[in-house]
Amino acid sequence: MFSKKDLNQIRSKGITIREIEKQINNFIKGFPFADLVGPATEGNGIIQFTEDEIENFIQYYDKHSPGLSITKFVPASGAATRMFKNLYEFSSWPTSEKGEMPGSFNDKSFNSVYNFLMNIESFAFRDDLQDTLNKNNWSIKKALEKNRYEIIINHLLTESGLNYGNLPKGLLKFHRYPGFSRTSFGEHLVEGAHYCKEGDDTVKVHFTISQEHLKKFTVLVSQVKNYYEDKFDVRYDISFSVQKPSTDIIAVDMDNEPFHNPDGSLLFRPGGHGALIENLNDIETNIIFIKNIDNVVPDRLKPETYKYKKLLGGYLIKTQYKLFELLQKLNTNSPDTKVIEATAAFARELGISLPDDFDKKPSTVQKDILFGYLNRPIRLCGMVKNEGEPGGGPFRVRNQQGEVSLQIIESSQINTKAPGQQDILRSSTHFNPVDIVCGIRDFRGNKFDLHQFIDPDTGFISVKSKYGKQLKAQELPGLWNGAMARWITLFVEVPIITFNPVKTVNDLLREQHQ
Repeated sequence: MFSKKDLNQIRSKGITIREIEKQINNFIKGFPFADLVGPATEGNGIIQFTEDEIENFIQYYDKHSPGLSITKFVPASGAATRMFKNLYEFSSWPTSEKGEMPGSFNDKSFNSVYNFLMNIESFAFRDDLQDTLNKNNWSIKKALEKNRYEIIINHLLTESGLNYGNLPKGLLKFHRYPGFSRTSFGEHLVEGAHYCKEGDDTVKVHFTISQEHLKKFTVLVSQVKNYYEDKFDVRYDISFSVQKPSTDIIAVDMDNEPFHNPDGSLLFRPGGHGALIENLNDIETNIIFIKNIDNVVPDRLKPETYKYKKLLGGYLIKTQYKLFELLQKLNTNSPDTKVIEATAAFARELGISLPDDFDKKPSTVQKDILFGYLNRPIRLCGMVKNEGEPGGGPFRVRNQQGEVSLQIIESSQINTKAPGQQDILRSSTHFNPVDIVCGIRDFRGNKFDLHQFIDPDTGFISVKSKYGKQLKAQELPGLWNGAMARWITLFVEVPIITFNPVKTVNDLLREQHQ
């Protein structure tokens, strides 16, 4: 199947032939759909806290977090191209002298572009856009008056101007303040100073980025790091990583044969955001906060963000301390019956489904079962009531071994034609805003190997085209889906104000971003 040239290319990426064969077998057999048992709802998989409880966990976090190593982990490699989809569509159509649009351009897209243009003064990048227009003897006002909208759009999106269409979201200016504007990258630095500060005032923030943008991010760090360190009296430890070549996945044709480029080389595609489990596995801290690059708000709304981040962090730390105490007692040759009973009760409190005949098994077997279920990394996931926003949802799911656990499931993982699955999906009440706090060390203080807790039976296969030919592409188990499927998982309800993503440029016009 593979030539000598193919084998050399595979090895150069750090991928084994066995792994390639496994990838191709996944194309052949496909991935099974998730087996939904039921939605996670309030009181049945999703934990709600009173205001007093929230305040207690915040105080607990403030007291105990300084003694722990903490990292803020921000997936930030995605390009901003999709933010400007309607602007790209608009720029491909010539306008008349009156600015009229051709009939084939749909009304929804036109309204979006019109909204963008009529509110252009409200964007944080407005001044930068004006500066680049000035260089070519244009201005925003002049372009609008003459209906030369394409002048504005080209100077925003292309290399002739700000080149925003080819940059990652982290490098775009999101919010305007008196006298300056701040990128989403900068907003994460501000956040980190308020809930990721270690005992020596160090703030660790890690961004996953594309290699091509590393230099631009490095320049941005040099421009803002000292300012924020002085402003918040902290020391930043800012690091970057890129998706590893070893996580790339081979593409195949529609007959599941390796797809080759015109030069004869194999076509590999990035493994998707699930590949970031490799980057996460390289982080050497106790606690990791995960949040997407575009989910940030201006300073006036940040206190709510800090409140619920500390709630999640405090609840995680307190849960871990109790878990570690029980595992220490359990980890003896002959644990006391009361220890086993207390540990089993706590496992059920964590939403872990023990075998039906657990209570009838010998104590030595019970010990091994409990140890296997509880000596795992743990994640607390903030969940927001579903108000129509896109995103995966929290469900109770049965895996291939018949075990039921709490999981975050995307709609593409659900076979809505299977009996009962559509009903379960419709009865879901919450969605995943990617607001996750992780504990990645065991009760002895050793870091878990996160590879051991991936569900390899999850993944995505889609049909793409290249060089005018169809091909199949495969993505690894998603970072908060299959890549964390075997973690201890807890869902906590958080308010919608904590979820303010920027999927389109006009999202920046929302009140939460002004």
